[in-house]
Amino acid sequence: MAQAKLNENPTVYAVQESRRKYSVDDIEEEDAREPFDAEEVYELIKDIQDPEHPLTLQQLNVIERHNIHLNNGTSRVKIFFTPTVPHCSMSTLIGLSIRVKLLRSLPPRFKVDIYVSPGSHMQEGQVNKQLNDKERVAAALENSHLIQVVNKCLTATSEF
Repeated sequence: MAQAKLNENPTVYAVQESRRKYSVDDIEEEDAREPFDAEEVYELIKDIQDPEHPLTLQQLNVIERHNIHLNNGTSRVKIFFTPTVPHCSMSTLIGLSIRVKLLRSLPPRFKVDIYVSPGSHMQEGQVNKQLNDKERVAAALENSHLIQVVNKCLTATSEF
């Protein structure tokens, strides 16, 4: 039996073209400490699929460029995302998908903090705690079913 969606008709936003084009020629030595910027992080996560709809986080405005903050000096990335509804039960799954994508894509020197945008979720504190607690994240990543769902969100497909 199909589960009812929390937000049957989400608002879909126009997708913006990438501001920069990246190519393999841009990649230098593997061990080089190359600086990153927020635009590159945005490019990495914008196409993550929403777990409930066959749309990307960019199309739903869950992820926006101005909510990504990166400091190369301290190797920290801070991301705020906005769920489509204040009672979204998929918020921790969305945040976990963002974290996994960045763990797989960024150099290991980066510390990533992920938060729901202030005032955008009814259980903001609990969601933020789950997303940024190392032990909870590690436990989630050991759950084979959960990792399957995350991997499905990370593969750019609209088959749900």
